[in-house]
Amino acid sequence: KLLTMKMLLSLIALLSAALLTNAAPPTCYSRVLSLSKEITESFKELQTSKAVDSCVEMLPRLYLDIHNYCVLAKLRDFVAYPRCERVLEVSELKEKARSLYTIMISYCRRDLVFLTDDCSALENPVLSPIEPS
Repeated sequence: KLLTMKMLLSLIALLSAALLTNAAPPTCYSRVLSLSKEITESFKELQTSKAVDSCVEMLPRLYLDIHNYCVLAKLRDFVAYPRCERVLEVSELKEKARSLYTIMISYCRRDLVFLTDDCSALENPVLSPIEPS
């Protein structure tokens, strides 16, 4: 009976630790990472959507790698792109891109580490075998 009680207490302690780990507030890095993935996915969906204006085909390519210093210029170019103002989905995407840029240059400036400055990698990304295309 004592062994069962110890096992039960161990299980409760383990589950409590797991809950606390998941309840931790997001870091600057995790927020930037999740927002960049969200933007990249939204852009892919926008390109494949049938209901969107033809101007979407002319938008600058938007693949984001927050470890590449060129991502800052990529975000600036995308937000400043003069077309598609009347397409709500594009306006929303530009707002998310503007938010990511602001977070990266202001709030997370000291927390981010850029591993490369290869701008062509953002134009022609090589997807890892794990990452879905």
